[in-house]
Amino acid sequence: MPSSMVVLKVHEKSISGEIQLPLGELQSAIGMSVNDNSDHLVERLGDTLRHYLMAHIRPRSFDGKAWTVTLGKMWVTEEKTNRATGDYKELIVAFTMSPPLNYDLRNFYFDNDVILHQVASHQILVNIKEDWQQGLVSEDSTLQQIGVIALDTQTGKIPVFQVSLQEGSVWQGFKNMVVLGIDHIAEGTDHILFILTLLLPAMLVVEDRKWSAYKGLKPSLLSLLKIVTAFTIGHSLTLLLGASQWLNLPVKPIEVCIAITILISSIHAFKPIYPKKEVLIAGGFGLIHGMAFAETLTNLELSVKQMILSILGFNIGIELMQLCIILVIFPLLILLSQTRYYTIFRQIGAVLMIIMAMVWIVERMGE
Repeated sequence: MPSSMVVLKVHEKSISGEIQLPLGELQSAIGMSVNDNSDHLVERLGDTLRHYLMAHIRPRSFDGKAWTVTLGKMWVTEEKTNRATGDYKELIVAFTMSPPLNYDLRNFYFDNDVILHQVASHQILVNIKEDWQQGLVSEDSTLQQIGVIALDTQTGKIPVFQVSLQEGSVWQGFKNMVVLGIDHIAEGTDHILFILTLLLPAMLVVEDRKWSAYKGLKPSLLSLLKIVTAFTIGHSLTLLLGASQWLNLPVKPIEVCIAITILISSIHAFKPIYPKKEVLIAGGFGLIHGMAFAETLTNLELSVKQMILSILGFNIGIELMQLCIILVIFPLLILLSQTRYYTIFRQIGAVLMIIMAMVWIVERMGE
C-alpha cells in the first residue's frame, strides 16, 4: 500500500518539513473523494484538509507540552503510472513545528496518525533531510530515515513515535560546509573548466596579439597569484551577498552567464582578446560564479550564526578544491609551456572548451 512520507528540516529554533499524503489512502481515511476528484482540490477543500491535518499532527514534549504547528502551502502532484493502477496522486503539505520556550527541539514525541487512524495497513515514513548541527546538508536529495509510524498489530494501537536526534555541534556543521564547498567544485564541471581556461595562457607573454614564449617561473607564478586572487575576491563577494539574500537573481540567467564566461576565457586562451586585463576580467567573472555558489546556501533556511559559518566554511572548501586543481595542473602546464608542443596543446584545449561552452549556452538557454 502507498505510504505517507514526512520529510523534516531541523533548524536552530524550529523544525520545518513536508508531509506527502497519497490521495487514494487519504480518500479512504476521510471519506471524501479527494482522489477521484482532485482538480482544484486545495481551492475547494483546503480549509477542511487543514482542519483534519491539525487534528492528527500533534507533536509534544516529553513532559506533555504541546508544540505549535503551522501549516503552510498545500499542493497536489500527479504521476502517470499505467491503466491498471491508475495515476498516482499526492497531497503535499508544508508545515512548521515549534517547541515551547526553552525546550530542546531535538527530543520530542511526534504524534501523527494522519490516514493511519482509519487505514490500518498504512505507514508513515519519517525522514530527516536537513540537520545543520549534524552535518546533514547536501546539494542532492539525500534523506535519513529515522523511523516508521505504523499500527502495532498485537495491541491494536498506534505507538507514539519518539524523535531523539543525536546532539550536533557548530563544529560539525562548519566541517560539513567545508566538505560541501569541496564537493561543489569537484562535481562542477563548468567551474573546473573555467579554472583551466585561466591557467592555459597564464605563463605566456603576448607578442603581436598572439600568445608567445614562456615568461619564466617567477612572472608565471605572480600572474597566477593575481588572477586567482581576483577570481577569489569576486566570487567571495557575490557568495556573501547572495547567500545573505542581499542579492537575489534568477538561476537560469546565472548559469547561462557562467557558460559565457567559459566561452570568452576559452577564446582568450586560444588568442588573446584582453591582454594585460586578465586580473580585472577574472575578478568580474568571479562575481558571476559567486552567484551560482550562493544558490547552494540560499535554500537552507539557516539562522544568522549558522549562515555566517556556512558562508565561511563553504568558501574555504571552494578555495581548497581550487588550490588542489591548480597545484596539480599548473606545474604540468609550466613544464609543457617550455616545449614546442605547448602551442598546439593550448589551441586544441581552447577549441574543445569553446565547443563545450557553446553547447552549455544552447542547453541552458533552452531549459
